[in-house]
Amino acid sequence: MTRPDAIDLATWNRREAFEHYRRSVPCTYAITVELDVTAFAAALARSSRKTYVAQIWAIATVVNRHREFRMAETADGEPAVWPVVHPAFTVFNAERETFAAVWTPYEPDFARFHEAAAEVLADAASATSMFPQGELPADVFDISSLPWTSFTGFTLAIDGGTNHLLPIFTLGRYVERDGRTLLPLAVQIHHAAADGFHTSRLVRELEELVADPRWVDA
Repeated sequence: MTRPDAIDLATWNRREAFEHYRRSVPCTYAITVELDVTAFAAALARSSRKTYVAQIWAIATVVNRHREFRMAETADGEPAVWPVVHPAFTVFNAERETFAAVWTPYEPDFARFHEAAAEVLADAASATSMFPQGELPADVFDISSLPWTSFTGFTLAIDGGTNHLLPIFTLGRYVERDGRTLLPLAVQIHHAAADGFHTSRLVRELEELVADPRWVDA
């Protein structure tokens, strides 16, 4: 089983911030943005690839670029970083009006990831249990989708959430405005893991990735 790599506290420039927001003032925060996905949505409209899978892969790609979004703790409670984190995502069963939570190993090659994730989505669409694959592994982060509604704010109130170091993403319904297609995206972050600068960079890099969607059909 993969284990997170311990951080060298003597050289870590965020040691003080981590200890403050993890121990002294446990703190999470949320930000909701509208991503310009005009080119991305158009590329997927011309493609046979699934929009939800592409959204998941794009988020996972940017998340895995930065160790602050792969944070964990060792068995001794020391800060650590997963080498790779994998997306866990919700799948809606329309007949039952329930959802399942499943995951797919992250793969930098979108075509290979799409093949695996699309199969998981198809299998889970009729799932009657919340975790049809069994217990989720520790090195996954969460993505959920609310394709029925758009939103300008979204916050999760998690009991014990200050123990949850990995980011949580929520996607909304596309909005068409002034000739552009916008995607509501809510990001929930543990302040011990990342500051506003890091989250802003993640959002910017995600928007840059979907602004040049040639990878959709690569």
